[in-house]
Amino acid sequence: MLYQIADGSVSVGGTPVLSHFNFEIRGNEKIAVIGQNGTGKTTLLRLIAGELDLDADDKRNGPGIVTARRVTVGMLRQQAFDDLERTVEEELLKACPAGDSFEQERFEYEREYDTILTGLGFTKADKVRRLRSFSGGEQTKLALIRLLLEKPDILLLDEPTNHLDVASCEWLEAYLKNYEHAAVIVSHDRFFLDQTVSSVCEIINKKIVRYPGNYTDYRKEKLRRITSQQKAWERQQEERNRLEAVIERFKHKPTKAAFTRAKKKQLERMETLSRPTPDDSFLFTDPIVPAIPGSKWVLNAEHLRLGYPGHFLLELTFRIRRGQKIGLIGPNGAGKSTFLKTVAGLLPPLAGEYTLGNHITVGYFDQHTARIESDKTVLEHFHNLFPALTEKEARSILGHWLFGGKAASHRVSDLSGGEKSRLILAELLQSRPNFLILDEPTNHMDIQAKETLESAFRAYTGTILFVSHDRYFIRQVAESVLIFENHTAMYDPFGYEHYLEGTRRLQEELPVAARIRAEDQALIAGLRAVPRAERHRLREIPEDEVRLDWQLRQMDEKLRPLAARYADLEEQYRQLQDAVRQSEDWWTTDQTDELPDIRRLHALRGEMDSAWEEWHQGCLGYLEILEDLPEYQ
Repeated sequence: MLYQIADGSVSVGGTPVLSHFNFEIRGNEKIAVIGQNGTGKTTLLRLIAGELDLDADDKRNGPGIVTARRVTVGMLRQQAFDDLERTVEEELLKACPAGDSFEQERFEYEREYDTILTGLGFTKADKVRRLRSFSGGEQTKLALIRLLLEKPDILLLDEPTNHLDVASCEWLEAYLKNYEHAAVIVSHDRFFLDQTVSSVCEIINKKIVRYPGNYTDYRKEKLRRITSQQKAWERQQEERNRLEAVIERFKHKPTKAAFTRAKKKQLERMETLSRPTPDDSFLFTDPIVPAIPGSKWVLNAEHLRLGYPGHFLLELTFRIRRGQKIGLIGPNGAGKSTFLKTVAGLLPPLAGEYTLGNHITVGYFDQHTARIESDKTVLEHFHNLFPALTEKEARSILGHWLFGGKAASHRVSDLSGGEKSRLILAELLQSRPNFLILDEPTNHMDIQAKETLESAFRAYTGTILFVSHDRYFIRQVAESVLIFENHTAMYDPFGYEHYLEGTRRLQEELPVAARIRAEDQALIAGLRAVPRAERHRLREIPEDEVRLDWQLRQMDEKLRPLAARYADLEEQYRQLQDAVRQSEDWWTTDQTDELPDIRRLHALRGEMDSAWEEWHQGCLGYLEILEDLPEYQ
């Protein structure tokens, strides 16, 4: 236990923020602090940083704040730098423990700050620039670099990815995974939390509830706990109602007086369970089915040239099949939004052609469509669009989109940007098109709204083509990804996780399976229209075979080093065994188990057994994949 708050309370401006809560940091663990806006996440960071003190509370049972030793704490401040006339190098060298530029420690420090500086998107030439020449976001990144170089025992990060691009986020994720000390992170970037933290602390009702694992683990466990608590509460309500009915039935019968008193005592002794607070997000479980299914092929693009007059971006040949959910990823300016606008008919192509299938109905969303203004309430606005609904039905649907209760009475013009986007998306899905084209649908939304939206898109059985910078949203919704980069388009049929794995393999110069050019994807899609009996003439590689190949490659990569380790230990054991049997000590000593070489033999035997068990378990995993093949079933 490195740091602990036991039964603490904290107020800001006389207003209680956290009350009688417990919190602790163990070793070098990475902790996420989450909760709705205003619940006290930043207050907790300020408390750990020493900017705030616990309230004086005579009712406190615990000791308050306890540390295992004297710890250093580092946190980004609102005022990042005191002197903006300093250069980057002057500021970063302030934290260097060695003053002499010729010391080894100074060399190691400068090498590390070069690595962090370039990892977060700066160049080495930026070291001589003055701090005032950088934007506010860049200054925040530089302050983060200085903080990372200080290596405090407890690193406090409040929304560290706000000013970072995807490449910088990935670099910071890798850095924090290997950070040797503890970190407490407040972030709305769920993918970032999934990659970095091992515990999640949720602030709710002025208390802190701790969950093991990353963000995805936390969501699963929280939903499980809510379901379990709801069932326990319902069982208790049934039992209370049964006991009350028994008491009411027999309370006027003298012969049942003792029985009735026993039931009353049983009811009084029963610990009253509080009804669990429902989850903040509404999760769609029933399928959202388009009004009409549309044709099998939704989009067919042939040598489609994207861009604007005088500015060519990309040429693309691509086909989309009914029911696909495709995420577009790539750097800004690569042509992602241009492709969406072209497909939606809002922007003419530079050349080439594209066609939508028969009976394809398009629902288009971008940030411009979400800029609605109206003096009507949310309920009136929604009900006017769908007059066939009763008011009760309209309220129920709006409640699913987090516009329940008083929120349905808010004026549309008074809604935030994220709330307006959510309302438009609710209207889109209620109209049931069969092809959704979405450009950054989750911008300005909080986590609860994003998770509701993700569940809706997973439940939707139509086709989705979308762009998003939210990596968690892409992972949750996209079943395949289309990558725009370097004026080309690549297609990965297995989703965002597989794309990231492929990117890692490319960086390590390893072979990548399954990523193909968009033109090849269109060709394979066309070949699938050929009867199965004739496909062998076309040399098509089925998608399931590519997926199997990828899985087997991954397993093979894991098995090879395990097999090599076992073979190496076996060879060491054999050589040592031969040497022992040829030694004089083996034949002349009665207590052979006391010989150093014999003890080493026993240790090697144990290592061999352990290595064999790892290899054996890997082989079983390999076999499980093979058993999915039809010829094994």
